Amino acid sequence: MSQAAPLKVAVVGLGFVGLPLSLAYWQSGAEVFGAEIDPNLRHELSQGITHHLESDEGKPIAAILRDALDSGRYHLLAEAAAATRSSDATIVTVGIPHRGDGLDLSLLQGALRQVAQAAGQGHLILLRSTVPPGTTRRDLLGVVAELGKRPGVEVYAAYCPERIAEGRAFHEFRNMPVILGAFDEASLERAKEVVSFVTHGGIATTESVEAAELSKVIENVQRDVNIAIAQELARACEAAGVDVFEVIRLANTHERVHLLEPGPGVGGFCLPLALSYFLPFAEAGHVETPTLLAARNTNAAVPKVLADRAVAHAKAIAPGERPRVAVFGLAMKDYSNDARLSPPIEVCQLLLDAGAEVRAVDPAVPQTFPFKGDDPAWAVEGAHVLMLLSRQRELESWLADPSHMLALRKGALVADARNWLRQAPDLAELGLTYWRI
Repeated sequence: MSQAAPLKVAVVGLGFVGLPLSLAYWQSGAEVFGAEIDPNLRHELSQGITHHLESDEGKPIAAILRDALDSGRYHLLAEAAAATRSSDATIVTVGIPHRGDGLDLSLLQGALRQVAQAAGQGHLILLRSTVPPGTTRRDLLGVVAELGKRPGVEVYAAYCPERIAEGRAFHEFRNMPVILGAFDEASLERAKEVVSFVTHGGIATTESVEAAELSKVIENVQRDVNIAIAQELARACEAAGVDVFEVIRLANTHERVHLLEPGPGVGGFCLPLALSYFLPFAEAGHVETPTLLAARNTNAAVPKVLADRAVAHAKAIAPGERPRVAVFGLAMKDYSNDARLSPPIEVCQLLLDAGAEVRAVDPAVPQTFPFKGDDPAWAVEGAHVLMLLSRQRELESWLADPSHMLALRKGALVADARNWLRQAPDLAELGLTYWRI
């Protein structure tokens, strides 16, 4: 790691993207000013506490954060403006929540305005949030112009979508090729300098910022469609008595085929909301997207398929009793602490709506829920169904002892939505029914 600090960089928004990105800049030798509006999150970070499960070459992100804080080159601030005034470049990673029937850009717009107002001569404002096409032009370039600061002359402005997969952030910030769009050559060159300070995987540039925005949106939409293919294949294979994972393994031996695996649904803020970013763009051109809409509907329906199967089995083996369902894993994907728009949580809610008692365990998810506990033994005791919805290492270790499942009701269903027990012992010998999605 370089001992000098040739770059002073602000990162606005220290969530799933901003925190590891800010630490990657610190690792590369920059002095970092992280701005986080949430006082509780900011306090936790100041104590070296984070619930993220990222690591870099085996070192947990919490340890990296503590080292950064101790170094004197990593500062936590409450305001985007203060972080901007302390730095040479500001990277904005504020997310866009989905409220009601639409996207709420107000937090992002507010952050961009604060940054643009505070940016001095030669400052770079780099937007790295996933945004609907047209956002950078309207909410970044537009504000800069409104303030009377000439883009490419007094202030540089550019867009660089994040493309990382959770759990691989540090590696991919360094090695994943990035896309960079700017409205003028000077901004593009300055942005390349700041991005390449951390990223060594190549930079694809474009003068069409809308193309850069759209490229990230369609990456997410494409994965949503591919997962929908896997979900529909899983239903067809189940009906025919064929192992869907064996079908996928065989098909993927073709060098131009890459089928994804089915699961309990699609969660997080990226994939389920991707179509919300894309549809306004398509509708503005009066273009219909039936394939994309059908795929989204397929994935959105999966949690109900799982919940219905669980309730039906419970009623079949214990007529007249209230169904009791144990759930292992509440995160939106395996080995994650991210419960945003999580299909397992939706499954739990659907089970509750159907009158079931739900006992869920996930040691990595920090949020509390009325149906969440800490002890796997408490969850499975007397349960009619055990649902494996997202993997966590602590739960894998607990399930490694098959005798633990003897606490389930005789004839209970083990519903495996993550191919978790693919090498498990014969559950029939334990008096259990196994269903792998």
